[in-house]
Amino acid sequence: MRSSFTVKSFNFLFFALLSMFIPFLPLYFSDQGLNETQIGTIIGIGGFITLIAQPLWGMISDRMRTIRKVLLFLVICSTATGYLLYSSNSYALIMLFVMLTYFFLMPVDPLIESLNFRVAESEGISYGSLRTFGALGYAVMSLAAGFLMTEYGSRSLGYTFAALGVISLIVTFLMPDAPVSGKPVTMQSLKNFLSNKETLLFLVLVFISSIPARMNDTYLGIYIKDLGGKPDLLGLAWFLAAGSEILVFSLSFWWLRKNKELAIIAFAGAFYFIRFFISAWIKDPNWLAYIQLLQLFTFPVFYTAAIQYLYSIVPVEWRATGQTVLALLFFGVSGIIASFAGGALYQAFGGHVMYLSISVMSLIGALFGVLLYRMYGRKKAGEAS
Repeated sequence: MRSSFTVKSFNFLFFALLSMFIPFLPLYFSDQGLNETQIGTIIGIGGFITLIAQPLWGMISDRMRTIRKVLLFLVICSTATGYLLYSSNSYALIMLFVMLTYFFLMPVDPLIESLNFRVAESEGISYGSLRTFGALGYAVMSLAAGFLMTEYGSRSLGYTFAALGVISLIVTFLMPDAPVSGKPVTMQSLKNFLSNKETLLFLVLVFISSIPARMNDTYLGIYIKDLGGKPDLLGLAWFLAAGSEILVFSLSFWWLRKNKELAIIAFAGAFYFIRFFISAWIKDPNWLAYIQLLQLFTFPVFYTAAIQYLYSIVPVEWRATGQTVLALLFFGVSGIIASFAGGALYQAFGGHVMYLSISVMSLIGALFGVLLYRMYGRKKAGEAS
């Protein structure tokens, strides 16, 4: 009971930290006078750093057969760099601390997701019952960060980031480590996993579907600002988006079906299309915030199903690394492309065309998900029955 409580607490705190970094960083740069292409370039470089950092720390975790000790180090470092990011006046120092925060903060995500899944398995509870608290932390702090940035400026985020980081460190000391596999870690098992056709097609599906999601995450704040909204409205938008995830994660034991993951992913892709297509035509920034409620049917559905499907095909001893590969595609590689391409697209044609473009890509992802379900999902469902 205590172990699940500390894991829930860490989920709340980490995703609260993440909410002050991902949604508000583009808006922070915009306030510093950068254009969309420059913002996309900086965040794209951060994506490259994430691309290196996440597999590095994932493999360190698997090799050391521990998640908690790696998290302790990452939390200490990201707390310091996050505070310094929002407290520095020098542009060069801000860039330095942005990149360091990408290096230390972003690898925490796949590690905590792996911890969530392993603790859920060992204690006989649902993954969603743990991840719900991450969505709650993201929602609450998004609303708070929007208010703080509007009323007191970005420097207030530095103090808040540091305070949450210190509390996260205390919780990490009390948190259990993930149950480890009795199987030895071998490079051959990882090679077999990554060379499997089903695995590769699944990763392609994640890649196609994640680019539109990351483009929305990066440029939603700028789109709201261009339509006349303020930072607190962006906070409300992410509060509604992350708040809607709570119900989905908490009820995952009811709707998440074994061997139906690919069909569920296709369902989420269809709602990504609907969400972004509607966003392209909205002129009122308030309605753009309200439409984020459709997150209810997109990210939490897609990501939960993707994790369960991944864990059904990855060798058990490489789960942390497998989770890192998934996170790299969903947040890293796709984030790089979304940042560079989205910035150029937005600056050249505006938010309307950008959202129309990502709605089309989401539709392609949904159709590809249906195709993979027909190839693999129905067969597995038939074998299970």
